[in-house]
Amino acid sequence: MDNVILREKNGIAYVTINRPKALNALNSATLTELDSVVGEISQKRDVKAVIVTGAGEKSFVAGADIVEMSKLNSMEAANFSRLAQKVFSEIENLPKLIVAAVNGYALGGGCELAMACDVRLASKKAKFGQPEVNLGILPSFGGTQRLPRLVGKGRAKELIFSTDMIDAQEAYRIGLANKVYEPDELISKSEEFAKKVMSKSPWGVRLAKASINNGLDVDLEAGLKYESNSFGLCFSTEDQKEGMNAFLEKRKANFKDR
Repeated sequence: MDNVILREKNGIAYVTINRPKALNALNSATLTELDSVVGEISQKRDVKAVIVTGAGEKSFVAGADIVEMSKLNSMEAANFSRLAQKVFSEIENLPKLIVAAVNGYALGGGCELAMACDVRLASKKAKFGQPEVNLGILPSFGGTQRLPRLVGKGRAKELIFSTDMIDAQEAYRIGLANKVYEPDELISKSEEFAKKVMSKSPWGVRLAKASINNGLDVDLEAGLKYESNSFGLCFSTEDQKEGMNAFLEKRKANFKDR
């Protein structure tokens, strides 16, 4: 692939958006490649976690490709939005840990890509923002939906309406970034977090992720029912038996993802 690099090591898939000359901007070709990569990862049982980042030192993803967007008519623009939404929803619902290692600009579609991941670990050089209304458009890769769910409706409106770009520390303060690290630590810290989660019960993490994601889309009562059903499902796994036996026997659990 030309625009997305996939490599694997020790159970972690590394997905790199690779258009550094365009600050890793997302065009249709890149989104299509990303869709293919996500599909490939979903079939790999040996991959337990995914780290998404951008090529180069300047940018995670600086947004959607404005050169391409400027030529779209209304129908084509809506289809472009739907393509990105489809890919980002697949990322959000992938039954594996997804870490966004935000190494630079995460603007527009880049911020939206980061928000589709489970956690966002940011370099001190990272910048976040949704600048779309400067261009006469609005965030359309999920930004109007995921941002308020992460930081609240008021702050989401402030960021989207003002188009203000915020640094990593402010993103951390408002809950958009989970942690902030020195640039040269970002990938190693992302790997450290991934390995920590990978040491836990895969079934527990998988079902907890689904419970959180699905619960946000329904009322509390329905969410609680989903949670109980997921809890019950855990008791049909070997992971649950191993985890509880290890606790009772005062030893470290050896989970087998069964």
